Amino acid sequence: MPGKLRVTLIKSPISHTRETRATVLALGLHRIGQTIEVVDNDQVRGMTRAVRFLLKTEQIGETAGTETAPSATARAATAPTKTAPTKTAPTKTAPTKKASK
Repeated sequence: MPGKLRVTLIKSPISHTRETRATVLALGLHRIGQTIEVVDNDQVRGMTRAVRFLLKTEQIGETAGTETAPSATARAATAPTKTAPTKTAPTKTAPTKKASK
């Protein structure tokens, strides 16, 4: 038995393209905050990947009530990733010659 995905609509698709709105509807999502569980297959993963900026996706284990780690999209949204700023050495430019009159 394949696993399942829990998909939640977190942003409105109103100001997006017709294809994006159609993908959200094809997933079965109609309202912001609505959560559905869908079969985890390549087609559904492709659909969720296409509109990942509007969704929150979690993978659900095969047994009822157990969850696995959230998807990479959800982890990326919650995990802070700060890197130290790097300093670059100033480059020297040749002095420009002024035109004489």
